[in-house]
Amino acid sequence: MTPDQLEYFRNLFNQKIEDLLKEAEKTVSGMTGSTESFPDVTDRAAQESDRDFELRIRDRERKLIKKMREALERIDNGTFGICSCGKEISEKRLMARPVTTLCIDCKKKQEEEEKLRGD
Repeated sequence: MTPDQLEYFRNLFNQKIEDLLKEAEKTVSGMTGSTESFPDVTDRAAQESDRDFELRIRDRERKLIKKMREALERIDNGTFGICSCGKEISEKRLMARPVTTLCIDCKKKQEEEEKLRGD
């Protein structure tokens, strides 16, 4: 990858991490600052369901942040965009899934193996 491409991905990851952390902060402050209590059981259940859904989203985002930080480490150590098989990951694939560590051929192979195992 060219230095400009690497810098593009570095900026992309840093901005996305910053955005996700801001959203997480809003969620935490919204949940800790909320003292709203509903006398109706259905309303309370809906509120709990909404909170549970939001927490699941934040958990997925936490995992994504971890993957983006790992991708930043790969940029720093010169392995970003290189598959474990040694081939370069196509720019098109990296644009679609920047945190990927597998080229399309290895990803297909992985998915086929998972399918055979029943994962």
